[in-house]
Amino acid sequence: MDIQQIIALVKETKCIITNREMATHVKEKAVADYVTQVDVAVQNFLKEELHKIHPEIQFLGEETGLQKMNTDSYWILDPVDGTTNLIHDYHHSVVSLALCQQNEIVLGIVYDPYHDELFSAVKGEGSFLNGKPIHVSSAKFLSETIIGIGTAKRELAKENFSRFLKVYECSQDIRRLGSAALELAYTACGRQGGYFEIYLNPWDYAAGMLLVKEAGGTVTDWSGNALNPAQGSQVIGTNGKVHEELLKQLL
Repeated sequence: MDIQQIIALVKETKCIITNREMATHVKEKAVADYVTQVDVAVQNFLKEELHKIHPEIQFLGEETGLQKMNTDSYWILDPVDGTTNLIHDYHHSVVSLALCQQNEIVLGIVYDPYHDELFSAVKGEGSFLNGKPIHVSSAKFLSETIIGIGTAKRELAKENFSRFLKVYECSQDIRRLGSAALELAYTACGRQGGYFEIYLNPWDYAAGMLLVKEAGGTVTDWSGNALNPAQGSQVIGTNGKVHEELLKQLL
């Protein structure tokens, strides 16, 4: 598989994502869960173009929802990770594309069109930002780094925010970008020491998980177990060195 061909396709979505008129056409799927014309257009474009290149590979995307995949090879796409950001013209929305083969993520791409940053990884070949190798932070303790947070499951807000306080008190600071894929990409390139969220779907974390792993980090659920890319899960991704310390703050 030619990853550069796939990267070129993903980059073609920039003109769709930055189309403000399309971003204003919003449908609410659930409380604080939105879809815009941009989400639909990006998914349709990539689904069609990827099918032309690899018609044998099936497709799992946010706008199709979780479903049992009766195949050993399928794409996992979040056409716009950070849709709420997109609606408000808050420039932290990305395209997240992963390839799953035999229940393992083997390719991951996270594209930030606003800052022209494309993160990519192929299993066993390392992680890259705009073609240059990246590596996770060298921080050994939470006190030496910042940590990304996610606020999924609004009904668990009180429980979530008590965790955020604990992490804030023992780290340099906390950040919330509003895009799980971007949080994991920032962890992969060392901008932050880690990131956690109480629930993510596969299209939220699949590509970012590979980025972190290939950059030398660790990604698990909150019990320390490997993630199943066919299922939603609690997620924690770190540089590896602060993984156990951060886990202790979450449990």
